[in-house]
Amino acid sequence: MLTPSRDGENIRISVITPSLNMAPYLEGTITSVIANLREGDEYFIIDGGSTDGSVDVIRRHEKSLTGWVSETDAGYPDALAKGFARASGDILCWINVGDMYLSGALDAARQLLSGDLDMIFGDDFYIDEGNKVLSYSRGWVPNLRMATLYGGWTPLQDACFWRRSLYQNIGGVDRSLRYAADYDLFLRMALAGHAGYVPLTFSAFRRHAGQKSISGSAAYEDERKRVRAREIGACRSGPVLKAFYRGINRVAMSARARLAPGRTLSACW
Repeated sequence: MLTPSRDGENIRISVITPSLNMAPYLEGTITSVIANLREGDEYFIIDGGSTDGSVDVIRRHEKSLTGWVSETDAGYPDALAKGFARASGDILCWINVGDMYLSGALDAARQLLSGDLDMIFGDDFYIDEGNKVLSYSRGWVPNLRMATLYGGWTPLQDACFWRRSLYQNIGGVDRSLRYAADYDLFLRMALAGHAGYVPLTFSAFRRHAGQKSISGSAAYEDERKRVRAREIGACRSGPVLKAFYRGINRVAMSARARLAPGRTLSACW
């Protein structure tokens, strides 16, 4: 397990969890975050008005939270924007209900972002409802800017950490997007900042019955195409260079899952 270097000791991290009617998995997410917090860190839960007992779970941990709300919102981009607007930490991140940070995850991010990087992205595990590891996902790509812009790729969100200054510089989460706000956020941060892959497994992403994924939906694809078109139109690269990078990233992304895992933080949640 990594420990923070002297450079990272005073770096404060703000974690956001958007929540809506996911009570069976909320406890595990909350406890995994709290176990990683150090003095000065922040943890906000932004609940969208759950009616399944989620608020009771949140209240059990209220003393360990920096703040929380439970109110109707306009969807997960709105919830994220509300959470990040409250954050004052040097580093920002979010983890969805059901997913969990491995022990040492925030300390590792604190250490790695004490240098010249604005954003880091790493690896995660896929787990089932009983916390059994199903598979390993490597988040490596050779160039995050090219992978997001020309490959349409999104890094493993639960294994990403970035400076609050970068988030503010790009204008934060776009609340006008309904489906691909995560892709849009990571794309704009990758283009504006200095991002780097780190071979560490920070988190566990849960697969469970009834899980709904919008990443492959027609609505998600439509928004992602519009976001990409906007940024590609502003890019100076010619069509030959664009095609070259698309090819490079297709090969890289298809190969990354077959490569050996990097370093893993203490697998305790």
